[in-house]
Amino acid sequence: MCYMRSCLLSALLISAMTAAPAAQTTATIHGEYVRYDLLDPSAGRVRISADVVVATAGATFFFTPGPASAGGSDVRVIDQASGQDLKWERVTGRLKVYLRQPVGHGAQTRVRVEFTDTDLQHFARQRDGLSFDRASGIRRGSVVLPAGYRLISCNVPAQVIASADGRLMISVMNAGAAQPFELRAAPGLAPFTPKWPTARGAAAQTSLASQASRLGERAWQDRDIVYFMNDPATNSFSLYHDYTESRVGIGNYFNVVRAGSRASNPSATNLDTGEALKVETLKGDEIKRRNLNVGETVDADTEVVVITFSPVVAGKTTRLRIAETYTDPGRYFLEGDEFVWDRGFGRPHNSVVLPAGWTAIANSIPAIISTDADGRQRLAYENNRPDEIQVLIRGRKFTK
Repeated sequence: MCYMRSCLLSALLISAMTAAPAAQTTATIHGEYVRYDLLDPSAGRVRISADVVVATAGATFFFTPGPASAGGSDVRVIDQASGQDLKWERVTGRLKVYLRQPVGHGAQTRVRVEFTDTDLQHFARQRDGLSFDRASGIRRGSVVLPAGYRLISCNVPAQVIASADGRLMISVMNAGAAQPFELRAAPGLAPFTPKWPTARGAAAQTSLASQASRLGERAWQDRDIVYFMNDPATNSFSLYHDYTESRVGIGNYFNVVRAGSRASNPSATNLDTGEALKVETLKGDEIKRRNLNVGETVDADTEVVVITFSPVVAGKTTRLRIAETYTDPGRYFLEGDEFVWDRGFGRPHNSVVLPAGWTAIANSIPAIISTDADGRQRLAYENNRPDEIQVLIRGRKFTK
């Protein structure tokens, strides 16, 4: 990866090249995540791992941005779908990464770039511990402290999570523009093995999710959900849901339709290959007959969309896109001259695209607001908390 003294990995802009040497396009990037493992404060050694996605059809290689890793070492580049190492070389001050195969139409290539850097300017030992900073901030990623170090301060909202080896991970997920990141840590934390209880205890008055689930790293979650509102009079909206399956042996995705909703036109794609996948909509009795474990209690009226794909094998992952149309008059409806959207979002990344010709006049949860190429207004929500946000939008028609 590039030498990161002045370059923000978490806002990667990758230039992808097609097979023709003279042709150059700009790749669409999704799911950027950067992890900084602080190794040796006295030498400023940091192990950096960056996940990026190249989505330019026909691309066969890309260049990392900024100066090349002149001071970096132990460079490794991995195709995340196959687990295979990719070829790379240093060219005119940057790394040139060769993809395993050209990016297909409607497909993506997920790449992880790892290297060890020496950066005494931004990672240094202090009299009472260490400091680590990034002037450009960290958009989505984590900083892992050296073994035995405790966190003293962090200037941006962050999760604190114990890694399996007892090192502390400081995880950051910033909506909008990232602010400068500053962290201070000091030695003095005795070695330990994290053991999270699965419940709050018998005295708890409310039902709580397990502590292990609530302490999962939010910034690492790479599910993207986009809702496209249809004419409000239809109470319907289309959506697609992208996620990465990494559990070995898993070959199905189950989408349980919410009570009061109706799903139609389901489809699914393997985003690593562009392959269309088998999709079925099953009722409760058929689910029980096939002995499918959908992760929750099933009764006769339960409706589940079942996606089938090649089971994941060790060392590989699969990126999936599930698309459907929902009709839900209880959560999306007309009220006089205004539409009402009232829906809970549990995932970190959700976007809502308003119907053509409509504009938001009320929005309960802060969102990044933009206009798509087709003129439709988009509200993008990023929730860095492990709880659900209840999004209420009201909109009206407008004239140009």
